[in-house]
Amino acid sequence: MVVLIDTNVALDFLTMRQPYYESARDVIRTCAGDKVKGYIAFHSVPNIFYILRKSHSEADRRAMLIKLCSVLQVAAASHEKVCDAIEQTDFSDLEDCLQEKCAKEISADYIVTRNIEDFKSSQVKAILPREFVEMVKK
Repeated sequence: MVVLIDTNVALDFLTMRQPYYESARDVIRTCAGDKVKGYIAFHSVPNIFYILRKSHSEADRRAMLIKLCSVLQVAAASHEKVCDAIEQTDFSDLEDCLQEKCAKEISADYIVTRNIEDFKSSQVKAILPREFVEMVKK
């Protein structure tokens, strides 16, 4: 199974954000195992680095991202896919559209996110963290 982890789930894990931390931790642990190959979108990396700037030092942010990237591979989107995302109007948020483009590039089975509604136009099915972990356990 191949999954793309949305930025919000990665942030929940890195910041231990409650009440989401436990499910985010379980997602990352699942991706660290043998059953699932986990990815994070290329643009999530600088977004996370920027978002955490007020609460974490530069060194801490770099260490957090290195640790995250030791478990999750980074998925990219081609120039054409990024331009297509910019022109696509069925997503209200460009960032979510880019997530979907990256998920398609890696042939992801799912996008693991807390915001399923943001992906109602996605060709890759969005799934909640807890649902994902339970599905993999079966």
